[in-house]
Amino acid sequence: MTTAVYVHPVEGFGTVTVRPVEPGHDAPLLHGWVNEERARFWGMTGTTVEQVREIYAHLDSLTTHHGFLVSLDDEPVALFQTYDPRADRVSECYEALPGDIGVHVLVAPGTTRRPGWTGRLLSTLIAFSLRDHTRIVVDPDAANEKAIARMVRAGFELGPEVVLPEVDLPEVFIPEKKARLAFLTRR
Repeated sequence: MTTAVYVHPVEGFGTVTVRPVEPGHDAPLLHGWVNEERARFWGMTGTTVEQVREIYAHLDSLTTHHGFLVSLDDEPVALFQTYDPRADRVSECYEALPGDIGVHVLVAPGTTRRPGWTGRLLSTLIAFSLRDHTRIVVDPDAANEKAIARMVRAGFELGPEVVLPEVDLPEVFIPEKKARLAFLTRR
């Protein structure tokens, strides 16, 4: 197993561990998560286990984009991705600055949750992201009202609604996406 890059005990919540995705090992688990209807905004519904493995193997080959498996007390609870916005299509929609980091988060289905659970997990992932960066940018699907509301509750300031352009490379295809940008600056 890959070594954790971040371990953070949260009083009354548990220990959050962030480790790089291992494409060969984690693809079956992630496949189950990204293929649920609730994950449709993640854009991977209809993929096979092998396609999920290939997507995360490609992501793993990049120096600008990273996939992480997040666990709470050793139970996988989220898929978390970070990226340098200057090396991503989002930079075509806003002025990406040095110190910016882009993130995507997908909370696993079926995890035992209690009031404040997602907020506490997100707070830990924000702390992880802002260790070496000054601002986080998120770009949830503009129709994903639940994700947008969650980001606002976490302290993000809403930015413009934009259209992220299609990416069509030999390694990956990402369709055009109508997104709502939001930003959180380290205090």
